[in-house]
Amino acid sequence: MPAADRRVRPGSDGEHDLQERMGTTARADRFYDEQVLDRLNTRMRDFVARQEMCFLATSDRHGECDNTFRAGPPGFLHVLDDRTLIYPEYRGNGVLASLGNIEENPHVGILMIDFLKDRIGLHVNGQARIVSDEEMRRAQPELPVDPVPGRRAQLWVEITVEEAYIHCAKHIPHLQKASAEQRQRQAWGADGVKRKGGDFFGAAADAPDRPPYQPRRRKRCVPSWTQAGEPTRAAVWQRSVQRLLAAVARRSPQAEEGAEGSFRGWFC
Repeated sequence: MPAADRRVRPGSDGEHDLQERMGTTARADRFYDEQVLDRLNTRMRDFVARQEMCFLATSDRHGECDNTFRAGPPGFLHVLDDRTLIYPEYRGNGVLASLGNIEENPHVGILMIDFLKDRIGLHVNGQARIVSDEEMRRAQPELPVDPVPGRRAQLWVEITVEEAYIHCAKHIPHLQKASAEQRQRQAWGADGVKRKGGDFFGAAADAPDRPPYQPRRRKRCVPSWTQAGEPTRAAVWQRSVQRLLAAVARRSPQAEEGAEGSFRGWFC
């Protein structure tokens, strides 16, 4: 896909090609046009400020992925401005898988879902960097110091927002928060095996039978259409040009004037 086309349409070359093949390009373009921002607007910032958990996606320099869970008191995700988000890294199991991935590959994705009230989600994609607690507090002296020792940041992750968009509500379950009497007190910073979940999945019994670790032979990922002959590549190029021309036409003053005030639906 030409560079100009990538600037006009968010998303990856792979999703654009699949949209063509699945016939969803028009729906995807409506979503890109109406729902994808390059910053956090006021409602998004308010949403982030009340979240107590999120899911974090990272990958290493080879593109091997990992997904994990982060939690804290409401507001543990701090919005510094409309393009900057930070969160603390608490003491964990010492593996540091997500931070290790960020060291190799700064691209991250955060998904926040409100299961309790609004039943809606927010995706934030961007570039991350790891910052020491001392450096972060010099730059942001107003950051509060958490009174719970286990919730004191060892490091911070600072994310420069590149994309922010909705996760639609239709398949998000509506949950209820358990009362303080019903739930076990959270063991922030605890090292006790039982408090951390123990051997819930019985992995310790299976571990002796695990073969010695062998580093995987990683192959360079090549888009499927590039493996075909020249006519296919030419056809993809032609479709890309057509998409670019269509996108430019949609963004003409006449098109924008006709679409003002309309909402053409979300693509989930």
